[in-house]
Amino acid sequence: MSDLANKKCIPCEGNIPAFKIDEIHKYLKKVDGWEVLEDKVDGFHLIKNFKFDNFLQSQEFVNKVGKIAEEEGHHPDLWFGWGYARIKIFTHAIKGLAESDFILAAKIDKVTNV
Repeated sequence: MSDLANKKCIPCEGNIPAFKIDEIHKYLKKVDGWEVLEDKVDGFHLIKNFKFDNFLQSQEFVNKVGKIAEEEGHHPDLWFGWGYARIKIFTHAIKGLAESDFILAAKIDKVTNV
């Protein structure tokens, strides 16, 4: 895996351009199993689905992700229920992806690989 998980998310106030598709694909190789999707509202974003054996495991995972998000100051969209969690990451201020989005994805991957 990459060294992204060792970096710190940098708060973005819209003062940087969103990654172009070639940069996105370069960073996508550094995270595990994340998809890149695009829509008219959020631009490019990272999405990943997680499977668990029960509701409690899903909830515990989402709580760990929430702790990481708060520590990093970078907050993904989260959905979860019995046996699943879904995470969507993007930088709201630029309506797209930046390095911090991939840093957060790498940190989340570490939670699932423990």
